[in-house]
Amino acid sequence: MIRGVKGSLLAAVSLALVGCAAGGGGDVASAGDKPAEKPVKFNKDPFPSTYKGYPTRLTVVKGVTIFDGEGGRIDNGAIVMTSGKVDRIGGPDMDLPTDADVIDGTGKFLTPGVIDIHSHLGDYPSPSVEAHSDGNEATSPTTPEVWSEHSVWPQDPGFSRALANGGVTSLQILPGSANLMGGRSITLKNVPSRTVQGMKFPGAPYGLKMACGENPKRVYGGKGRAPSTRMGNFAVNRATWQKAAAYKKKMDDGKAVDRDLAMETLAGVLSGEILVHNHCYRADEMALVIDMSKEFGYKVSTFHHAVESYKIADILAKEGICSAMWADWWGFKMEAYDSVPENIPLVYKAGACTIVHSDDANQIQRLNQEAAKARASGRRIGIDVSDEKAWTWLSYNPAKALGIADRTGSLKPGKMADVVLWNGNPFSAYTRPEKVWIDGALMFDANDPKRRPVSDFELGQPGEGDVK
Repeated sequence: MIRGVKGSLLAAVSLALVGCAAGGGGDVASAGDKPAEKPVKFNKDPFPSTYKGYPTRLTVVKGVTIFDGEGGRIDNGAIVMTSGKVDRIGGPDMDLPTDADVIDGTGKFLTPGVIDIHSHLGDYPSPSVEAHSDGNEATSPTTPEVWSEHSVWPQDPGFSRALANGGVTSLQILPGSANLMGGRSITLKNVPSRTVQGMKFPGAPYGLKMACGENPKRVYGGKGRAPSTRMGNFAVNRATWQKAAAYKKKMDDGKAVDRDLAMETLAGVLSGEILVHNHCYRADEMALVIDMSKEFGYKVSTFHHAVESYKIADILAKEGICSAMWADWWGFKMEAYDSVPENIPLVYKAGACTIVHSDDANQIQRLNQEAAKARASGRRIGIDVSDEKAWTWLSYNPAKALGIADRTGSLKPGKMADVVLWNGNPFSAYTRPEKVWIDGALMFDANDPKRRPVSDFELGQPGEGDVK
């Protein structure tokens, strides 16, 4: 007996052939007349965002010093937020609505929300235990088929700490750096949600996390397999891109392909729909990656960590590639050894896209202070960056590198009202967020215990979530 669907098809074919042999059943199609297979159309967004902003109120903050995120400053300024958007921004003479919640910002500062372009919150959540280690799929040197969102735990207490202590309103969650191609990243709005899709920034492009240098060659060389050298890193990368280019060409030509999740991601990079975020420390390797990107026709959005960007800042400016950097982390491995504390201001001076990032669950809570340290290092060598210009490192530039600068990252009419009111100059170590709005909804208020988000995981834990 022939069982199942496959068996039924075989039986039907057998009967048809018998009928043909007996002279019945009309014309028989030749093999050359077989209809061509139709190209498979893939759903490019199988896990769509379900994010919906929290309730908002018409809100005015006045008498405040404003950094608009794009390098502008308004003293004694005012902002109007309504329906989740920045309605208007201006000076003390701007007309203000009379039916709004009005906040006096005298002596305080207002900025766009901080955007951390390099975070592993949710993928390496707190508490930091082996059961929560979900950021590196260290089973193959190239795993572009994995998506970081499928590891994100929305209950990570790190999210609310980043909001309340650091004014972080959006962040990119990346896979780790064990692999040459670590998988897709996701950009989130920093709001409480039961699901990661409820945090997912609507319409934000996906990213591809890549890594240079020591990490991939150490992880896989230690397993006795390629790559075990830097030249091995590039060889494996190039072979994978070559395969992806052939896959994409078949799709572009309308030919049928067997669905390959890894190649889908890389084809998305080659078509410009997915942005490359490349962990890379050394200047010479960054230059080689740029050459490789031109060989295969993709563009690097951002080099992350990039402790030697200062050596090729002119090249990065010419190529339009951002550098996401630390203020002063260095020396913890050889490729991090030749950093200088002036790295960030030197990249800025060269006219290249400059970003301050965290890569750390604690540092994400004080990125404003990290930017302040970088400014101080710049001043010591004669590069004096103003407060308002330095804020571009924390909001507009990361938004640009993530492909969301048209919607957030600066305080412009019509943009998302992702806003932080600081209780002093945000470049002071003594300053903290007083209020944080995301899409115009007040998500944190230091003066209101009811406006302090607490992870579900913390509730009932000794000493955690006990807000008074």
